Amino acid sequence: MRIVIVGQKWLGAAALELCLRRGDQILNVVTPGAEPGECDRLYAAAQQAGIPVTTARRVAAAHIPAGTDLILSAHGHAYVTAAARAVSRHGALGYHPSLLPRHRGRDAVRWAIQMRDTITGGTLYWMDDGADTGPIAAQDWCHVRPTDTPASLWRRDLAPMGLRLIGRALADLDRGVVTALPQNEACATWEPAFSGSKLAAR
Repeated sequence: MRIVIVGQKWLGAAALELCLRRGDQILNVVTPGAEPGECDRLYAAAQQAGIPVTTARRVAAAHIPAGTDLILSAHGHAYVTAAARAVSRHGALGYHPSLLPRHRGRDAVRWAIQMRDTITGGTLYWMDDGADTGPIAAQDWCHVRPTDTPASLWRRDLAPMGLRLIGRALADLDRGVVTALPQNEACATWEPAFSGSKLAAR
């Protein structure tokens, strides 16, 4: 497939590596930009592979080359516009580290810890104009340990889970299988970002 990756950090770089191993053609990489003093892993991996890299927090149609089959958002933290999604044959898939529709919003892992959830998970979903509201393509769950921090939960379970779900969805698309299950709005929650919060790089 011809893919544009939107993302950053470990999950973005791991998704790029996965796609390259599969033989996908990466047409562009869009990152939100590294923090001061940091070299973002996805940015560096794309440059090393000779893939064009764009820095943007709002992904527009101009960032998506003609002939793109899929936009893949992995630790994206960027808004993928409807115009950008319309250029892509399949639209855009994004990974969210919660059991959507629970914990919509950018600090889902922190809220799972804050609310003392004993089970959480990750969701790969078809992006739309809402905040984590699109149909579900793939989902998995994990236990939250009493001693977990947001960083430990992300590193041990939720980041690797995201990569597995991405791989599963790409394999489905290869076979012409498109899963898109509507979210149950009766169970939806949304929480604001923690002030000054920052999830670990992995």
